[in-house]
Amino acid sequence: MGTSARELIDRLLDPGTFASWDRPPVPVAESRSYRTELAKAAAAAGTDESVLTGEGLLRGRRVAVIACEFGFLAGSIGVAAAERITAAIERATALGLPLVASPTSGGTRMQEGTVAFVQMVKIAGAVAAHKAAGHPYLVYLRNPTMGGVFASWGSLGHMTFAEPGALIGFLGPRVYEALYGEPFPDGVQTAENLYRRGVIDGVVGLTVFRRIAYRALSVLSGVVVPDRGTGAADRFVPVLGAAESAAPAWESVLISRKPDRPGLRDLLRHVTHRVPLSGTGQGEHDRTVVHALARFRGRPCIVFGHDRASYRLEQAALRDPGASAALRDVDAEAALRDSEGPVPMHEAMGPAALREARRSMALARELNLPLVLVIDTAGAALSKEAEERGLAPEIARCIADLVTLPTPTLSVLLGQGAGGGALALLPADRVLAATHAWLAPLPPEGASAIVHRDTGHAPELAAAQRIGAADLLADGVVDRIVPELPDAAAEPVAFARRTVAVIADELAGLAAGPGGDRAPARYRRYRAFGLPD
Repeated sequence: MGTSARELIDRLLDPGTFASWDRPPVPVAESRSYRTELAKAAAAAGTDESVLTGEGLLRGRRVAVIACEFGFLAGSIGVAAAERITAAIERATALGLPLVASPTSGGTRMQEGTVAFVQMVKIAGAVAAHKAAGHPYLVYLRNPTMGGVFASWGSLGHMTFAEPGALIGFLGPRVYEALYGEPFPDGVQTAENLYRRGVIDGVVGLTVFRRIAYRALSVLSGVVVPDRGTGAADRFVPVLGAAESAAPAWESVLISRKPDRPGLRDLLRHVTHRVPLSGTGQGEHDRTVVHALARFRGRPCIVFGHDRASYRLEQAALRDPGASAALRDVDAEAALRDSEGPVPMHEAMGPAALREARRSMALARELNLPLVLVIDTAGAALSKEAEERGLAPEIARCIADLVTLPTPTLSVLLGQGAGGGALALLPADRVLAATHAWLAPLPPEGASAIVHRDTGHAPELAAAQRIGAADLLADGVVDRIVPELPDAAAEPVAFARRTVAVIADELAGLAAGPGGDRAPARYRRYRAFGLPD
């Protein structure tokens, strides 16, 4: 027996805070047999329809809630249920409340035919209006969630998690077998498979989802919280000029490739309210990137960037009942990804990674949050598959989306910055670079192969192309350098904390600057780049 709607509400919200928004179901055309079915369903489920709605507190934060009741005609959605859902979404929008929806349903109600089927349009429209108004919409899929429910309001969340082992899909297995005379393949319509494929963000129990939802709503609120628990050494980072940060470009290239150099995951270990996201939501997932919600020294933002996989969860610790609550809690939703093994060093990013980047840009736009982009890539994938799946068009779309994004943006050159994969995440309001980070059209060996027909001239090409951080600062590509003392691999924790402090400082500077649409000023910056003063 799955979790009922009332059980979900009781476990999700603070005790005693739920207030129902439900009115008696709107009347619909009923046959005598359908009336009998509805009466039996109400008696069995203890509810008057297949959905309950209302509001309450989630760890002290006011939220609206929609929860399906599978015990009422398999959670099916007819006109009355759809009207209840739509009215709740509209009320949440009017009140400016974040909305948590938890479907479990076999789909639209067959007894009401096409009229019930079309109800999904108004529900999806109400969700779209809620999101367009800048309000968070979080989804927790329960077992099972199928058909039109999954294909409408079950798939529109800013983030979407599911309970372990849940059956989730569009086409019902029994329908498939009846139509095609063979069973639907095993293991396809599971929460775990959809997570691995990039359709949903994670698979967690309800207790963990409650904590994830709290963290997500804290970030998505956009409210800056006081910076606590950091000393003066963590907050102060010297501002270096080009001369002070100068290093031979080729030396920086070699240093940036050290296997033990800290990456994006190392930075995220020093932020708060981190909620990892996963995939494009459209069936693609590239393990060379990381996507998350987070607070940098209390400042909320969307984070997206390349991942050099220096951080990996230990599955033994996750499975150990004695493992720390923090480990199980903070990273449980990332365990499936990490259990598959680390990303190979310098693995090239493909089109799916860029589509994930565009998802991060869309989230920043919809929720009016700053976007932090981290560049650390040896380049985009060079393969038949990447070409056929639209690598070049995705680079172009990323650049266009980022240049026109109205919210504050910050790009961080953390290490390697080769090719279109790096350029796709570069054009921000402010650009930072670590001392030994670099940016180039190709790795220096590739440039040498084009110019000299060998790779032996890579060091001189690196210097001539001015790819190092000091030259990028002097040329105006970069605005600030994060010091490495002497290089990040030698001081991984100190460097990560220093970088987090600089990101927080830059986010504060962006927040203090002119409000409104940032895109025009960003366009002017890049419009003038390379031209004489």
